Amino acid sequence: MNIRRQFAKYVSQNILGMIGLSCYILADSYFISKAQGADGLTALNLVLPLYNLIFAIGSMIGIGSAIRYVITRAKDETDADTYLFNAVVFTTVIGVIFAMIGFLFPDKIMAVLGADDTIIKTGKIYTQIFLSFSPVFMWNYVANAYVRNDGAPTVAMVATLCSSLFNIVFDYVLMFPLHMGMAGAALATAFSPVVGIAICMVHLLSKRSHIKLKICAPSVKKLVKSCQLGIAAFVGEMSSGVITLAFNFLILNLAGNVGVAAYGVVANISLVTVAVFTGIAQGSQPLISRSYGNGNKKEVHLLQNLSFAVSVLLAIALYAILFFGAESIVAIFNHDHNDVFAEYARTGIQLYFIGILFAGQNIVGSNYFSATEKAREAFLISILRGFVLILFFAFVMALLFGLNGVWLAYAVAEACVTILMVVFLIKGRENPNRKLL
Repeated sequence: MNIRRQFAKYVSQNILGMIGLSCYILADSYFISKAQGADGLTALNLVLPLYNLIFAIGSMIGIGSAIRYVITRAKDETDADTYLFNAVVFTTVIGVIFAMIGFLFPDKIMAVLGADDTIIKTGKIYTQIFLSFSPVFMWNYVANAYVRNDGAPTVAMVATLCSSLFNIVFDYVLMFPLHMGMAGAALATAFSPVVGIAICMVHLLSKRSHIKLKICAPSVKKLVKSCQLGIAAFVGEMSSGVITLAFNFLILNLAGNVGVAAYGVVANISLVTVAVFTGIAQGSQPLISRSYGNGNKKEVHLLQNLSFAVSVLLAIALYAILFFGAESIVAIFNHDHNDVFAEYARTGIQLYFIGILFAGQNIVGSNYFSATEKAREAFLISILRGFVLILFFAFVMALLFGLNGVWLAYAVAEACVTILMVVFLIKGRENPNRKLL
């Protein structure tokens, strides 16, 4: 198949899949805001960083090990089939630790995240249930990454879309007809990855699968090698959690619980916009890694250019939709008709999402470096955008410009990272055989 057609297939299906994966958070937000009001929305937003941490670890191990699998298989190395089992073992161990902590100490976790007694009472059961299913969330990332890298992007897309649809339907059923409230929302979210895993297993157990689960002694060395190439995926997921956590504390001081509820709308929309660019990155990754493993530099550069071009076009389109549709979007979540909430959220959407014009390029760029074994460049870009610069600008601009400074910090940080990424890309083109760092 022509490489451009493969790119179009992989990227379009992965964008749909990633949007589907993120949409259940939006569904939670909508149904919780309808059933529990601003307190429920605040509770959900305060625990979102926990989602991001679990997803980040699962994606780092799953995507990183899948990249290692593709490259080692392309080079005909004998240990390619050991990476899947290794990923399953370590996600299980880490997931069980999260599950035990969440089951035993949900109220303490929420307090650390900034919840007061009222918010803890509202969100305790939600936190306890979804953390108890941490291993399942991580297994879902591993299964999806391997299916996608085994030349079955359609299966990966169907798995994520069906998982999201299950969550949305059962959000409604459990919260309203069955009157289970926050517990119902948590159960719908917790069981949704089971659907995704089941669909992925249909491919992995079929004759079309090239992947074998080769049982071996767990290897920390293989885990580290996988995580090196999955670090961009980790920081891409984790950055949303870090941003949410920092912004929650800043906005609590500047605008109270109403401000945090308004930021909940912004944060949830951000999950969907980031999912679009993650879809481009993860869709192009198997093709880039395969071409790189085969030594086809021409295809690698073509896929890189296509990824950036699509990212730019979609970023412009998304920002236009969000800027002009901000008022209508906020109205969907404003069931209490709170004018202060509406003003905070509308302004937040219009200012915060300037950042996606740069964030899309950074997500695609860090993924390109990971897919071509430039782990240090991927790590530096990811750590700057996900932790260092966003935290620096959030606190500085909050002091200088108040709430509007918080909204704009995301765009300023991403713009700075884009400049650095372009420098790396130029150096890489000029000196293709030399390490950039």
